[in-house]
Amino acid sequence: MKRFGQVIRLKPEKAGEYIKHHQTVWPGVLRMIKECNISNYSIYVKDFVLFAYFEYTGNNFDADMKKMAAHNETQQWWDVVKPLMEPLKTRKAGEFWADMEEIFHLD
Repeated sequence: MKRFGQVIRLKPEKAGEYIKHHQTVWPGVLRMIKECNISNYSIYVKDFVLFAYFEYTGNNFDADMKKMAAHNETQQWWDVVKPLMEPLKTRKAGEFWADMEEIFHLD
């Protein structure tokens, strides 16, 4: 299992819309997340900064992310929520959410 932390900015004028969408995430999107071996997934917000945490339990993260990206309902979901966010300028090439480095963990 690998833990992920990610961060992105939420456009202040779009915060309410983003939060409302996440109160009723589409069932097909939730199924695809699970099918792609992601669990224990949470998104937090503070001062228009979104922090996501999830655990990946599969064997091929890149393949699972390609599977998710090819899923029609997930693509439609992203078309709704991506315009509500503003990626960090310091993110790596190819990232939308910026991956964070884990520096401490206690079970």
